Amino acid sequence: MTSRERLLTAFRCGTPDRVPVAPFGLGHLDPEGPVAQELIAQTDPLICVGGGGDPFLGKDVPTTTTREGEVTTTVIHTPRGDLVRRHRRTAITSATIEFPFKTPTDAEKFFSLPYEPPDINLEPYWQWRERVGEEALVLVGLSNAVCLPATWFSPEDFCYAWADAPDLLVELTALAAERLNVYVERLCQAGVDAFRIVGGEYVTVQLGPRAVEALLTPFDTELVNLLHRYGALAYYHNHGPIMRYLEALADLGIDALDPLEAPPWGDCDLAEAKSRLQGRVCLVGNLDDMEILEKRSPEEVQALARERLAQAGPDGFVLGGTASGTYTEPAARNFLALVEVAEEMARRR
Repeated sequence: MTSRERLLTAFRCGTPDRVPVAPFGLGHLDPEGPVAQELIAQTDPLICVGGGGDPFLGKDVPTTTTREGEVTTTVIHTPRGDLVRRHRRTAITSATIEFPFKTPTDAEKFFSLPYEPPDINLEPYWQWRERVGEEALVLVGLSNAVCLPATWFSPEDFCYAWADAPDLLVELTALAAERLNVYVERLCQAGVDAFRIVGGEYVTVQLGPRAVEALLTPFDTELVNLLHRYGALAYYHNHGPIMRYLEALADLGIDALDPLEAPPWGDCDLAEAKSRLQGRVCLVGNLDDMEILEKRSPEEVQALARERLAQAGPDGFVLGGTASGTYTEPAARNFLALVEVAEEMARRR
């Protein structure tokens, strides 16, 4: 099988020739360098790119952007007043340090903005498809609808808003879903056949089960159904403790779920998850990029991989990291070592 065939078979809960070994992206490797080329040739990478534009905000929104040192300030000028976001980028990392919504009433400023759907730009997607051919699976990354309130409020204020103004969060999420679905349908019609959806963890980690029912279930189910109407793959990303949410996420209709962190970084018991889901969802990940793949010896990593493969079995499983995309050459070498284990286990079947 090619890598693309292998991944698609696993994502559909089938049994490929061997369990795929899937680095998320090329990390911090030189994409033209020999290690990256070996990784593409030997493993089964997942390459995620954007689709162009912001489906929530749209295009031609009046903004002013300035930069001072490490901080970029973006001011969105709305008919009801300005919304301000500040983002700091250092040599090591980046983060938003001021969020546009400070109180629930700031959402009225967002609602007052005129909306024009964004342009789509699939040039990076097609370039990657041409570059890797059948040696990887290229996906378009999507923020789900709850990402609008979750990233326009600070994490703390998002939680307060769920306590104090839950109807507003539902209203914002519903508007985001309406816009997102139009945008995604255009991408599907343009030929994209695989998507990675992020954002669920804002709800599962920060808000809890009742918020899953209100902010994820109705909107993400609709999104997944839309993808499936076009025959596209719905691959869902959800960090954090996951075991209490397995069935709720599976009920969205998703094809695959990552990263299923094992203890001590998460709570995923891989064998239990596989048993409970009964082939409904492909499980992806379960090895930590930075704490396992980046730091441990190939022998240690291979021993862990044998355990994971014994727990998950040969079908509906992709052996990968935590989908951080931040790994370097040591982890890349360990991804290559994992292929040896996957092939060894396949020979034993």
